[in-house]
Amino acid sequence: MPQFQPVTSSMSFRKIDIDAFDEDVLQETELYEPDPRDPAQVLADARQKQGTVRSALSRGDISGALNIALDSPPYGPNVDEAKNLTLQTVVSVLNSTKGTEIPNVLKSLSQDAQDTLMKYIYKGMGMPGWGDVSGSVLLAWHEKLTEVAGTGCIVRVMSDRRTV
Repeated sequence: MPQFQPVTSSMSFRKIDIDAFDEDVLQETELYEPDPRDPAQVLADARQKQGTVRSALSRGDISGALNIALDSPPYGPNVDEAKNLTLQTVVSVLNSTKGTEIPNVLKSLSQDAQDTLMKYIYKGMGMPGWGDVSGSVLLAWHEKLTEVAGTGCIVRVMSDRRTV
């Protein structure tokens, strides 16, 4: 009866990163243009935008506040704090809007702003603990946004590599 010996020395091939040897590897930085601003500038802009949105909300200008919040969102690496601050700003606008006003606010947005809003809705849904606080609001906005912008909005958001 033949004896089989374990082949332990040939298992090291599984630890080699073959992508390191491939010249055609697509890097995440090649998929989109990162925000050209300095991360500190992006954070300062997000803080300024938050103040502007609060003043627009205090005047009752929901559409203007949402347009301000969705204008030039932070993309790319090293801007996580600005991304979270902008998400909080957008969600605060969504929370302060009456359900009957949502369709008119959405119709006033450009297609790019609608796509960006959908990104923030998905990000809010994916954040741990946010579903408990704003889940029903985010779902209501998602439903109304899909009615206004169509399913193409969802497809564009899912295929876009720029995350908010």
